[in-house]
Amino acid sequence: MTITCTKLLLTHSQIWHAATIHPFLQQCKLGTIKTQQFNTWLVQDYLFVVEFTRMLAKVLASAPPHHFELILGGLAALQDELSWFKKKAAERQLNLNTKKQPICTKYCEYMHSLGTKPYPVQATALWAIELAYNQGWQLPGEMPAPYNEFANRWVNPGFTEYVKLLEQQADEVLETATNDIQQQAEEAFVKVAKFEQDFWQMAFNAT
Repeated sequence: MTITCTKLLLTHSQIWHAATIHPFLQQCKLGTIKTQQFNTWLVQDYLFVVEFTRMLAKVLASAPPHHFELILGGLAALQDELSWFKKKAAERQLNLNTKKQPICTKYCEYMHSLGTKPYPVQATALWAIELAYNQGWQLPGEMPAPYNEFANRWVNPGFTEYVKLLEQQADEVLETATNDIQQQAEEAFVKVAKFEQDFWQMAFNAT
C-alpha cells in the first residue's frame, strides 16, 4: 500500500503531536517563556537553518526538473531567513558564532545523511521539517509581542501554501516508490518528528 504524507500523520499522530505541541511554544503563547530559553532556541535554530540550507541544496540536486521551481523558491527564501535571524540575534546581543548543542548537532548530522537517500525520502523529510514549524507555531494561536513576529514567519499564508506544495511533491514521488523506499521515507518522517521534539526540549531546558 502506498504511503502518503496524510497517512504518515495519522499513523504517527502521537509522535507528531509531541513534535508540534510543546511547553516551549505554549509558554511563548502565554508570554512566560524565559529569555534564556528563547535566546537558546534562536541561536541554535540559526545554526540549524545554516545546515538546512545545505540539505535543501542536496534535495535540489536529486529532484526531478519539474520540482525545481518550488525548491529554488525555498532556497531563495532561506537567504532572507538567515539575514533575519542575524538581525534578531543582534537586537538581543546574541553571539551566533557559537557551538551547536548536542541535539542540534545530531539533527544537522541527520539532515546531512539524507543527501545519500533516494529523492522520495528527501522530499518526505523536507516536507516534515517545514510542516513541523508551520504547525508548531500555528497551533498555540495568536502570540503576544515579540513572539508574534517569530510565529508569523512560519504561519503566514505564503509559507503555509509552500508546505502544502511540498506535501504534493512528496506524495507524487512516494506513489511510484518501491516498498523499501517508502519504508525509508516513513522512518525519516518519524526521525524528523523526534528531532523536532528534542529541539524544543533543548531550548526549554536552558537555564
